[in-house]
Amino acid sequence: MRWPKPSWSWASLPFLLLAWGLAASRFPSYVLPQPWEVLAEATRWVRDGSLGPHLLASVLEELGGFGAAIAAALLLGVTGGVSPRFRAFISPLNSLFMAIPPVAWAPLTMIIFGLGYVSIMVVILVAAAFPMAVTIQQGVQAIGRGEVRAARALGAKPAQLLLHVYLPASLPVLTAALRIGFSQAWRALVAAEMVGASKGIGWMVSMGGQVGNSSQVLLGIAIIGLIAWLMESLVFRRIERHYENWRTA
Repeated sequence: MRWPKPSWSWASLPFLLLAWGLAASRFPSYVLPQPWEVLAEATRWVRDGSLGPHLLASVLEELGGFGAAIAAALLLGVTGGVSPRFRAFISPLNSLFMAIPPVAWAPLTMIIFGLGYVSIMVVILVAAAFPMAVTIQQGVQAIGRGEVRAARALGAKPAQLLLHVYLPASLPVLTAALRIGFSQAWRALVAAEMVGASKGIGWMVSMGGQVGNSSQVLLGIAIIGLIAWLMESLVFRRIERHYENWRTA
């Protein structure tokens, strides 16, 4: 029987909770509550059924915006990777949109589309699409030209090149792009909900700050971090292991 190798990663969460508790002991609970007080706040939200709708709203907004961003990034990134002219055209736009903080778009989208799902989804789309497109473009450019020429010499059509040459060779880059895009999309979601939404995790944080409920603010922050950690552990790392096994098979 093999015992799992010890990992310092298991010590990070207890260390964070310990540091949090020590810091909170120096402040009144209404300023910085203890971890168990935030846990009690979470229990209250769960028992009265008010947490579920906020989680569902944020997840649906994230899925819509991030899904649209993936489609746009694939189109822009692959096209920019294979076409020098399009790459020269899109590069200034990539730099421009990546330099603008996502929260800056929230007031404009809410003026155009009103409060709600569509405006937040557009903020997520703009925030996530361009960083992913740049990463995908660089990955496509790095694919060996010899492989492409060999496939063309064998009669591969553009669709076959995309599916059997570009896509398999760029899997690691696609995973990195998804990681970058999700982090940007998740931040944009929270920022947009804090600016102008009537529900969601960002709304929880914003409203908690307005009424002076530090436990609610920290609960929202904890949920934001937990969901990001679950995505990293259960989705992106599994994708990495899958394509690593596929490439070595």
